Amino acid sequence: MDKDTRDDFSFAKLSDLKELVTFRISQLEGRRQQHSFTELLENPDLKFHGVQSSSLSDLYVTCQLVADNKPLTIPFRTSFKAFKQSYIWNEWITLPIRYCDLPLSAQLTFTIWDIAGPRATAPVGGSTFRLFGKKWTLRRGKHRLLLWPGKEADGSVESTTPSKLGSRDEMGRLEKLVKKYERGDLPKSDWLDKLAFRKMEEIHAAEAAKSDQLYLYIDLPRFDFPVIYCEPEATNLPSTSTTHIAVNAVPSTPASQSIAADPHLWAVIDPDVARDNPVEDKHRRLIRSHRSSPYDRELKPNAKIRDELGHILDYPPSQVLTLEEKDLIWKFRFYLTRDKRGLTKFLKSVTWRDPFEVKQAVEELLPQWSEIDIDDALELLGPGTIDSRVRAFAVKQLSRAPDDELMLYLLQLVQALKFESTANDARTSRSTSAAISYDDSGLADFLISRAVANPVLGNRFHWYLMVEVQSDDKVTAKMYARVDWNLNAKLVESEGGKERRGVMRRQAELVATLGKRAKELRASKDARPKKIEKLRAFIADSKNNLVTMAPLPLPLNARYEVTGIIPEKSSVFKSNLFPMLLYFSCSDGTEYPVIFKDGDDMRQDQLVIQLFTLMDRLLRKENLDLRLSPYDVLATGPTQGMAQYILSKTIAAIVSEHGTLLNYMRAHYPDDGSVGTYGVDPSVVDTFVRSCAGYCVVTYLLGVGDRHLDNLLLAPDGHFFHVDFGYILGRDPKPFPPPVKVCKEMVDAMGGAQSTHYHRFKGYCFTAFTILRKSANLILNLVALMVDANIPDIKHRDVHEQIQEKFRLDLTEEEAIKHFEALLNETSYLTVVFDRIHDLAQYWRT
Repeated sequence: MDKDTRDDFSFAKLSDLKELVTFRISQLEGRRQQHSFTELLENPDLKFHGVQSSSLSDLYVTCQLVADNKPLTIPFRTSFKAFKQSYIWNEWITLPIRYCDLPLSAQLTFTIWDIAGPRATAPVGGSTFRLFGKKWTLRRGKHRLLLWPGKEADGSVESTTPSKLGSRDEMGRLEKLVKKYERGDLPKSDWLDKLAFRKMEEIHAAEAAKSDQLYLYIDLPRFDFPVIYCEPEATNLPSTSTTHIAVNAVPSTPASQSIAADPHLWAVIDPDVARDNPVEDKHRRLIRSHRSSPYDRELKPNAKIRDELGHILDYPPSQVLTLEEKDLIWKFRFYLTRDKRGLTKFLKSVTWRDPFEVKQAVEELLPQWSEIDIDDALELLGPGTIDSRVRAFAVKQLSRAPDDELMLYLLQLVQALKFESTANDARTSRSTSAAISYDDSGLADFLISRAVANPVLGNRFHWYLMVEVQSDDKVTAKMYARVDWNLNAKLVESEGGKERRGVMRRQAELVATLGKRAKELRASKDARPKKIEKLRAFIADSKNNLVTMAPLPLPLNARYEVTGIIPEKSSVFKSNLFPMLLYFSCSDGTEYPVIFKDGDDMRQDQLVIQLFTLMDRLLRKENLDLRLSPYDVLATGPTQGMAQYILSKTIAAIVSEHGTLLNYMRAHYPDDGSVGTYGVDPSVVDTFVRSCAGYCVVTYLLGVGDRHLDNLLLAPDGHFFHVDFGYILGRDPKPFPPPVKVCKEMVDAMGGAQSTHYHRFKGYCFTAFTILRKSANLILNLVALMVDANIPDIKHRDVHEQIQEKFRLDLTEEEAIKHFEALLNETSYLTVVFDRIHDLAQYWRT
């Protein structure tokens, strides 16, 4: 063991120890004296006591956890045991309380009981044992407790039956040395230790023979590190710029929530919180001495250090670097400039309050760094980067992406504009001598220029801005309104810009008209047939200009030009919000059905579909087509939006009408001559198997919850897909949800779990999971950029941890496939039950 390792001191916090309190009652040692004849003459009942018998009596132990003169558990007792030569129980007791819930004053009381006649007992002795030592550490290992003869243990704070006395006998001294030996505080020597322990056994026997005292031996769990008492930090307090003291959690009631939400009540100002730690600063300056920088340019790592650097570069974006890792990266910064993965880790290693480091990092190293990938560029646009020169570098890398790829990240890039304004506004709160630059990084200008050049991209960009303009945060809304004003100004300067502004105005009018009608239908008390009749009459009314209109790019998908809405095909769904189904006629003669909702926040669905689309593109890039059909979704306001309608049926409806999914597909695409596809067109079965695999993997990675047979849909051509993403990232209203969503109906449609189609399905799942794991950082960064987007399942949650856990980046590719296969084989027995309950609820609702 080298000196550095020996000097390290590690400990664990009690608040992190979630296990139940456990200990073992080992044995009783010491001589029990029988009652004298004089005592028996004075009290004849004493002859019935167990101690008077010729053999060992039937002793048992009761124990209880107490604190501050109050019991924390009911008393527990050892089971009956027939003793032969000595009183040895060796029985483990587990109390129904966790270590993290223990107070500092926790004590265990032990009382040994003996027979005192028919249905009567008498205490042999009692002892009170404190669970925490003088230095607030949880006690561990073997302990010898002194028993107070004839007394029952009392758990009071000032106990009259303490487990230890001030004076220590020879056995107590030796046992303390044994504890040091077991901890590794004493040097070990095998031949000498054997002699020492043999001698200690002789001393133990001699001491026990001459001692009149009784001792109870217990064993406590031996943890790898000392466990220090620590109260859990309060999680329901808001984060402010001041330092908070951990307080006892307040019960969750409306009154207490208002108290907990008051930062002035709980915040304690620490005048030193903003100051630098002089010890750490001195260490950093010594390690990163600027005088050695000329030599750093030529530094190259050896094989061991190269492996260490590679391990650090493989860290996910959320991983916090240690001081040692930061210093190692800084040391080899010039070597790392050729590695595109190294930039984000290098920027985390820079001390941004040091002007010399910032100047070298941003002005010298950043320009010569090799071109980084899109996922790293997105990480640099997150809230952690406030130097605009670094952000400008990320924007420059983004400019290499074509429009169709940029469209995949547009939702997050619009959110990244919030962090731009934060960086600019922070200028007033810092000293003018700060090393960080707060100039405009050009993200807004870049997005505007691409939006002006591409009408489809520009249309989507405009609607993303419109949603943010309606935000409750007036400062943010004003910033987005300014960006939209700049977009309109640039459009006017461009060729055909005035017509495009007119298109945006007409789109807004159409959405406002439909939104107003959707609100009225939702609020009216009419039955659904009456609602449908009123909707069709409203569309058919010529003064509303909905049946025919000048060609207009559809807000949902600007690639389609619509010329009107077909009244007779329009309808109203029977769900709570009564969304409208609108069939738009397109200028090319086709139809585009749209679901228009009011009263529902569709931003979460919009995000999920965007990530599904991205994952589909990543899979196709690797030549894996899983026939995913992510339908278009667009939020047109905080509680309003539209989605593409795909002709399909829910699995619940198919099972009700056709019995099985195979019957449904066979009814639309029969093929009597097919071999192995159960009378269904082989291409339809292939599409079904592929799309089932694709959606199993993507819904698993995003933790989509609340899956039942009414939000799993199947199109006649075999396209299987999910709808309704109100619960993501592990949230689920149902208990015990299976991690991978595969229902029995899907497996049966493939021919059962032993069929070749199901084995193909599993193979597609494993391949897709392996491919998407390679792009884990990209997906993590995209979700992380949405933290401030007011999306319910992302707001105030550690999204990195939720998604990172799904990818299992700690496993090799082979281990990851085995892990996913195990998840695939897991089935929740309650899943079918909950699906049936949901079907019943739907029946009564209709």
